[in-house]
Amino acid sequence: MELLFPFIGYRNDELYVEECAVKDIGNSVGTPVYIYSKAAFEYWFKEFDGAFDEVERITAFAVKSCSNLAILRLLSELGAGADTVSAGEIFRTITAGIPSEKIVFAGVGKREDEMEYALSCGILMFNVESEDELDVLNSVAEKLGKVARIALRVNPDVDPKTHPYISTGLKTSKFGVDIERAYDIYLKAKNLKFVEPVGVHFHIGSQITDVSPFDEAAGKVADLVKVLRDKGIEIEYFDAGGGLGINYKPDEEVPSAKSLAEKIVPYVKELGCKLITEPGRRISGNSGILLTKLLYVKRNDRKTFYIVDAGMNDCMRPSLYNAYHHIVPVVRGDSKEIVDIVGPVCETGDVFAFDRKIGKCKKGDYLAILSAGAYGFTMASNYNSRLRPAEVLVFEDRFSIIRDRDSFGDLIKGEKFFNR
Repeated sequence: MELLFPFIGYRNDELYVEECAVKDIGNSVGTPVYIYSKAAFEYWFKEFDGAFDEVERITAFAVKSCSNLAILRLLSELGAGADTVSAGEIFRTITAGIPSEKIVFAGVGKREDEMEYALSCGILMFNVESEDELDVLNSVAEKLGKVARIALRVNPDVDPKTHPYISTGLKTSKFGVDIERAYDIYLKAKNLKFVEPVGVHFHIGSQITDVSPFDEAAGKVADLVKVLRDKGIEIEYFDAGGGLGINYKPDEEVPSAKSLAEKIVPYVKELGCKLITEPGRRISGNSGILLTKLLYVKRNDRKTFYIVDAGMNDCMRPSLYNAYHHIVPVVRGDSKEIVDIVGPVCETGDVFAFDRKIGKCKKGDYLAILSAGAYGFTMASNYNSRLRPAEVLVFEDRFSIIRDRDSFGDLIKGEKFFNR
């Protein structure tokens, strides 16, 4: 097989995921459809988790990147924990079999009912993002007669050198608290009866392809831990977040998980902490593709458009971030042409690629949008009353539908006519 990414590539000019011909999946299930590789998920999880095997750790998968129950069950069987940002994600992870003691709850706007649910589930800890949230959590825990274990999310003010929309550790970010303020908030938490500070958390951004910012951030946070311990606050968990980037182009070089570990592990060892990491995209991104069908080829004096049946509602990243996804014909030939690949949604921004050189296709051909396993289906919507795609998991030469395509009934589920 001529690999594009692990377990995804061409065999005799036809695209395969593991031992399954992608064309056969499209013919059987229809399009658009998300296709994931079981072997790829296992490969990328082990690549990341294994890099930190020198320390006691929880590799908490960022559920927001890919939240299908079958995927979460697979990761649970590999020993993963979960990084969650809503009560719904906690529900998903527990349903999938991830132990509650391996679940952390992050997010800048946790509601009281979500706090109650998380406490009732016995999660490992809350990553608290503001002093107000700390006060509310203490009150909720008091009402339930429980103690909430917490880490404070601190912003080390380190530039992660990524897209501004996914840069989260600067002073201008809505996330977390300035590292200079963290000390006082930890002292306050120590004196609250229903809160127990047990960790420290930082997350500087996503799709980071230079590991040096992690070194700088971890060093600043480790210094904070030492100061806190001098004041009797025993920090047990060092939560370094996620954010390690992937290659969206097959020939693109990105840092290994081992290179990230080399930046973080020395601080964790020095502190004697347990490490928590929160990889999402790194595990799921190149474990999945979005398969779409070419509906029409539209040509004018200046442009050629490939109009496909997947839209921005199915895969938001190109429209939201102007993000690059490598796109290939499922059956490739020798000739190429330069095209805009666009979807059917009634928005000018419904574009997957501008002026992209691609193998020449005709109406009815399949195209694969690669590196779509992360923030693909999880960001999908029913905009334009479009049915969200099915999801399929490939294992060796077989595949299984792990989420049915939406039906028309799903579109109006829960809606009611107004009774005058």
